[in-house]
Amino acid sequence: MSQTFRHPEILEIARTEGKVTVEDLACRFGVTVQTIRRDLTDLAEAGRLERVHGGAVMPSGVSNIGYEERRGLNEAAKQAMAQVCAQHIPDGASVFLNIGTSTEAVARALLAHRDLMVITNNMNVANILVANAECEIVVAGGVLRRSDGGLIGNLTTRVIEQFKFDYAVIGCSALDDEGDLLDFDVEEVHVSQSIIARARRTYLVADHSKFHRMAPARIASLGEVDMFFTDRPVPAPVAERLKEWDTVCRVCR
Repeated sequence: MSQTFRHPEILEIARTEGKVTVEDLACRFGVTVQTIRRDLTDLAEAGRLERVHGGAVMPSGVSNIGYEERRGLNEAAKQAMAQVCAQHIPDGASVFLNIGTSTEAVARALLAHRDLMVITNNMNVANILVANAECEIVVAGGVLRRSDGGLIGNLTTRVIEQFKFDYAVIGCSALDDEGDLLDFDVEEVHVSQSIIARARRTYLVADHSKFHRMAPARIASLGEVDMFFTDRPVPAPVAERLKEWDTVCRVCR
């Protein structure tokens, strides 16, 4: 396979997995590690990837990838995480689900729950849960972000401040080695911080692709989260920090 055909496939793997390694790509494509190193160098020089030790990651940026693309990434992993997360939410609870495709997966996993009150700033979550007649839905109104159905801004924050819910289920765009949850939209970050402040317990749902991404705005620390649902073991620096906190990490497959 020529590099013309390898490059798009390498980029797709990087988008899906969050990171690519030289050894894995050489095995996948049946070429030498030297060939893959040249491919990664070419893609890095073109600004498509960022080289790291042993491979490459998607470049740091200040804008998220599109909603439709995010929705299709790691679908099976999101479903597995959502099912386990939902098992830790009892019937009769009040729950906040924020913006994100992972929290939308949790909404689907809650369709069989009874006597829930779900507060959300995600129009997609509200539409999913309409199918659950046992669920009261409260939409935290605000400015509609048409790209993904999210509601953000001061009005959203003011609605959230009227509640104190049993559980908050949140997502993030990135998780760095210091254990910080990161996002791209500052207004969404302010809303997420309000959600955490009003929750008795906070659950983070984030797949492994978030381990190798960067975003400019900080939401919170993993130390402020009670349970973290993911699909692969966390990087070593994050694992070390988890030992210092009370955060429980569940690897769901």
